[in-house]
Amino acid sequence: MFTERFIRYIKFEKRYSPHTVSAYQSDLDQFVNYLNNPDKQIPPPDPVITHPSQITHHHIRNWMVELMNEHIIARSVNRKIATLRKYFKFLLQEDLIEFNPASKINTPKIPKNLPVVVEDVRLTQMLDENEVFGDDFKGQRDKLVVEMLFGTGIRLAELLGIKETDINVYEGTVKVLGKRNKERIIPINNELKILIAAYLELKKNQNFSNNSLTLIVTDKGADAYAKLIYLIVQKYLSYISTQDKKSPHVLRHTFATSLLNRGADLNAIKELLGHANLSATQIYTHNSVERLKSIYKQAHPKA
Repeated sequence: MFTERFIRYIKFEKRYSPHTVSAYQSDLDQFVNYLNNPDKQIPPPDPVITHPSQITHHHIRNWMVELMNEHIIARSVNRKIATLRKYFKFLLQEDLIEFNPASKINTPKIPKNLPVVVEDVRLTQMLDENEVFGDDFKGQRDKLVVEMLFGTGIRLAELLGIKETDINVYEGTVKVLGKRNKERIIPINNELKILIAAYLELKKNQNFSNNSLTLIVTDKGADAYAKLIYLIVQKYLSYISTQDKKSPHVLRHTFATSLLNRGADLNAIKELLGHANLSATQIYTHNSVERLKSIYKQAHPKA
C-alpha cells in the first residue's frame, strides 16, 4: 500500500516531528486494518484490496462512519481523514494512483470549545513561592519545564527540541523550531533567565555520562520525552487546579489568554505562538469575552 514510502517521505523530506509522524503512522495502520477486515465491511464484502488505486471514497466514508459509531470524537475523525488526504495526495504525486478518493469526503463539524486554562495568578504564585519544587536537579528541572511552557507559550514538541545553544541569555531570547520547520525567536523574562542559568549549572554538576546538549533531560541525563513532560505538568498543576485537563497545552493556552487579558496585540500573540493564521489565535478572544461578561455580571447593578 506504499504506506512505508509515505512515512519516509514525511519523516525525511517534509521533516515532520516524531509525534506527527507517529500519529500519521497510527492513522494509516488503522485504515489499512479496516480495509483488511471483512467483518467491518458493509455487505457484500469488497474484494481484497492489494493496491491503493482500488480504494474509493466509499471505503473512506464507510470507515469514517465506523469511527463515529465507535464514538470517536469529530476532531479525531477529521485528523484521520486529513492523514488520508495527505497520503493519497502523495500517491497522486508519485503517479501511483489517478485520483484522490479522499477529496470527495466531507468531514463532520467540530464544536468550538474554549481553550482550557488555569488561573494565572495561582500559577504565578506557585512558581514564585517555590515551595513545591525541590532545590535538587529534579526539582529545578521540573520548575523549568513549567516556567518554560507558561513563560513562552511553546508547544510540547518545541520544548523537547530546545538545545542549550538555543538560549541567548544576553539578549533574553530562546530559539524555537516550530511546525513546518519554521524557526522563531521568543523573549524570556529575567526570572526565567536566572532559572535557566541555575539549572544548567546543576545539570553540569550531575556529570551525566552522555552529556546531552538538549535543554530538558531525564534524571539520568537522557533527552526528555513527551510522557515525562506530561507527568511533570500534571503533578504541579494538581497543586493549583482541580480540573481534569492538566496538559502542557493548557499552559500554552494560559500564556496566550494571560497576554490577551492584559492588552497584548493579537498579531503579536500569533507570532509568539507560531500560528500560521490569525484565525487560530482568535479563539483566545472568546476567553476574554467570557471574562468581561463575568466582570460585568459581578459589577453592573443591572446585570
